[in-house]
Amino acid sequence: MTVSEIITTFKKLSSPEDIEGMARFGITPEHTYGLRMPVIKKIAKNYKNDHELALSLWDINTRETRILASLVDDPKLVTQKQMDNWAADFDYWEICDQCCINLFRKTRFAYDKVYQWTNEDKEFVKRAGFALIAVLAVHDKKQDDEIFIKLLNIIERESKDNRNFVKKSSELGFKANWKKKREIK
Repeated sequence: MTVSEIITTFKKLSSPEDIEGMARFGITPEHTYGLRMPVIKKIAKNYKNDHELALSLWDINTRETRILASLVDDPKLVTQKQMDNWAADFDYWEICDQCCINLFRKTRFAYDKVYQWTNEDKEFVKRAGFALIAVLAVHDKKQDDEIFIKLLNIIERESKDNRNFVKKSSELGFKANWKKKREIK
């Protein structure tokens, strides 16, 4: 399937009712087809590790194309520049979180981006840093405890940022980190 065929599929499966519901959660109605995550994930199964497709999908600024891009990209081919560019494009929480869950945590740059992005001023870039802390705490079972203790220090340092989407993600990072620490002991 080409990008245009994927878009045709998205249009065919579009749900006006779901678009309306998503708007209540801060998802821009003009940039979504209203597809639920299980539908997007089912489509993604046909395109694993397709870096070029992911880049093309990302360039189409819709919720579904960007989430699909995060699901189909090859983490081994993702560059730091790509991660920074995609993070700079984040304009609401879901795309940010999905990229961190589906793709960024699997790259060799994940921890570097935690340290970089939690120091950024842009709201959703900073959120991405905390979202990465949360998903790494949950998924990176082989990582040394010392790394997560250092990440708790970052969460504490940034806990004064009262912007809603940063605050919620830093709380998630703390809870995930705390849960990981409790499971180890």
